[in-house]
Amino acid sequence: MARRPHLDLTDYLPYLINRVGSALVTRFSEQALIGTRLNIATWRVLAALSNKAPLRQIDIAEITSTEVSTMSRLITRLVHMGLVSRTRSRRSNREVVVDLTPKAAALVAQLIPIAEELQAAAIRGLPRQDVAGLKRALRRMHENLTRTKVPVPARIRTSFRAAAKRRAP
Repeated sequence: MARRPHLDLTDYLPYLINRVGSALVTRFSEQALIGTRLNIATWRVLAALSNKAPLRQIDIAEITSTEVSTMSRLITRLVHMGLVSRTRSRRSNREVVVDLTPKAAALVAQLIPIAEELQAAAIRGLPRQDVAGLKRALRRMHENLTRTKVPVPARIRTSFRAAAKRRAP
C-alpha cells in the first residue's frame, strides 16, 4: 500500500505565518478599525503614507503588496472618505501622488498606538534579538518569493498537467 502524502500544518511555515497574520488582522480590526469604515487594506495605505508621504500610488502598491488595480480602487475609496488626496505628479502626468489629509493624520495618530500595542502583545516573551532576526527572515522570505520565480519541479508540473487533462471535458 502506497504511503499517503501528508503535511503537518503545526510545523509548516506558511501556515504558521498565515495563522499569526490572521490573528493580528482579526484583533486589529476588532480593537481599532471598528467604527472607522476602514478595513485592513485601507489601513495599510494610511499606515504607509504615515511613514513617508506623499507617495506615488504605484509605490504604495509595492509597499503594501497590493495589486496596482486594487490600489487604485482603495485610493478612490479613501478619497471619497476624505482621508487622502490624489494629484498628478510634477515629474510625470501619468503618475498619481497620494497624501494624507489632516482628517486621516488625526485618525492614524489614534490607530498607530493600537497597532504598536498589538505588535507588543504578539512578541511578548521573545528576546529583542529574536524579533530582529525574525523580521530579517520574513523580509528575506518575501524577497525570495517576489523577486525571483520559485521553480516547480518538473515531475510536479507534469503531474498537474496530466490531472488537468483528465478533468477537462
